[in-house]
Amino acid sequence: MDKYQILKTYYGYDAFRDGQEELIDCLLAGQDVCGIMPTGAGKSVCYQVPALMLPAITLVISPLISLMKDQVRALNQMGVHAAYLNSSLSFPQYKKALALAKEERYKIIYVAPERLLTEEFLDFCTTAPISMVAVDEAHCVSQWGQDFRPSYLKIPEFIQCLAKRPVLGAFTATATKEVRQDIVRMLALSDPHMTVTGFDRQNLYFEVRHDRDKYRGIREYLLSHPGNSGIIYCATRKNVEEVCDRLCADGFPATRYHAGLSDAERYANQEAFTYDDRPVMVATNAFGMGIDKSNVRFVLHYNMPKNMESYYQEAGRAGRDSAKADCILFYSGQDVITNQFFIEQNRDNEELTGEALELVRQRDRERLKKMTFYCHTQDCLRDYMLRYFGEYGSNFCGNCSNCLHEFETVDISQIATDLIGCILTSGMRYGVNVILDALRGSKGEKVLRFRLNENRYYGSQSAETIVFLRQVLNFLVLNDYLTVTDDQYPIVKVKEKGLSYFKEDGDLKPVLTMKAAKKTPVTRPEDADASDGQGKSGKGKKRSASAHAGSAPFEALRRLRTEIARAEQVPPYIVFSDKTLEAMCVMLPQTREEMLTVHGVGELKYQKYGERFLALCRELAGEEDAL
Repeated sequence: MDKYQILKTYYGYDAFRDGQEELIDCLLAGQDVCGIMPTGAGKSVCYQVPALMLPAITLVISPLISLMKDQVRALNQMGVHAAYLNSSLSFPQYKKALALAKEERYKIIYVAPERLLTEEFLDFCTTAPISMVAVDEAHCVSQWGQDFRPSYLKIPEFIQCLAKRPVLGAFTATATKEVRQDIVRMLALSDPHMTVTGFDRQNLYFEVRHDRDKYRGIREYLLSHPGNSGIIYCATRKNVEEVCDRLCADGFPATRYHAGLSDAERYANQEAFTYDDRPVMVATNAFGMGIDKSNVRFVLHYNMPKNMESYYQEAGRAGRDSAKADCILFYSGQDVITNQFFIEQNRDNEELTGEALELVRQRDRERLKKMTFYCHTQDCLRDYMLRYFGEYGSNFCGNCSNCLHEFETVDISQIATDLIGCILTSGMRYGVNVILDALRGSKGEKVLRFRLNENRYYGSQSAETIVFLRQVLNFLVLNDYLTVTDDQYPIVKVKEKGLSYFKEDGDLKPVLTMKAAKKTPVTRPEDADASDGQGKSGKGKKRSASAHAGSAPFEALRRLRTEIARAEQVPPYIVFSDKTLEAMCVMLPQTREEMLTVHGVGELKYQKYGERFLALCRELAGEEDAL
């Protein structure tokens, strides 16, 4: 089979997504590649398709046990012999898998980086025919990235141990320009073809909320989205326990995941989430990397992550099937303090010391600042995120909370002058909260202890809310009037631009304006589904039978999917994704030919499940025609 036949037969897609085909062609031609593609863009297709066409074995190096299990399970369901070698296997299981690998039973083998230089694995690899090595989550090789893993540094040494150098492919969803350069250098890629498809996920809706009661906001969201599967991220184990307990007490089908649980409980809870027995997962960032669950309809952050890379990666676990999904971050100032503590502790890079460790901390502090600015910007949230990764959009996406608010331009000249004046006259010695409390005329303990009640700017902005004053201060930081130090106790200082503005007087002082949201937001539109990105448009008769998740036809198809999944002991999304079920709702195919035009229905999937879904679609079509 050629690449197009493989794509159609095994995956049910008619066309490749952006960037996939060029990466596949390069690998098949023997050229190393580096693919930077957003979560859900189909990175695995880029190495699985050539793996099925190349003559020998493909090794996929991944640090993610969950990803290995999910992808091996999906490949075996498609009829492709695959295996994984990681710490989840007992020693007898590991030996048996290696023995079968030596017999060339597997076309694709997933392996953890820690296993590469072990005696047993090297004994296999030095004699086995290996056509390709694919490195997933390749950003882990860079110590300047957000998820450095020392075990990735072993990969070049492992490649040198092989009798013949295979073609190499490196793939990741999150890599700035600096990290991309590190990937090429540290993995010793040879004249690689670089593909960066862009970081925009148009099917994802982004929102930042500043709710006083975060739990209430999350509870209201879940009540308005019954039956949907999603992840709620919390910064600490304590928050995970509290949020999960309250959700369960309120009747929501939630479970939990964090490093403090036993291996058995983590595994059981992850399986309950994967199989939709407990479709709401409350977790720390220990959960999710490599989770290939396609029907995650929302990712809610109870706390702000410590950098944009982590947020992009975690939020990107929503909507992997290209259907609409929500990414909502619930922010509070305490989140900044918590993340500052984590940065100073720096338990992620225990092998670093001295200047190297301090440099990592400095970069982490700068990342935290940019993450905090994301939570306060009045600009398009998607555009802010894209600019962080080096892309530039229109500054209006129409699918984030900022773009869906009505804004007005407000004059902040006097507030800015008073803010800068208060900072200067108090000796640039205090943090954000103290300065803002002084401007509002607070009689708080710190304000009085530091005698800021005697400052000439004390109470000068008593009519403004603390939230609005904080927005103005963040605007001044973003636009280089002010800066906040990286110290353990951050201090607000005035930059040269701010000093010049403060000194200007009378008609010479320019009017300083800022966008501010009006109190009444624009109603969020129910947009048509984003393109699925695989060029699939269906040829059957389109009906009004409601393609929306939650409709009666969709729920009937989902019940059938669940029945089949339980019988075969696989996650429901392995049978068909939500995107595929929604396409069935639109088309209600009546023949085999029509069913094969549905997004995600290939020949192999049809042989296994097609007739049962086709029979249900005919029944649903008959019910609709009878109305």
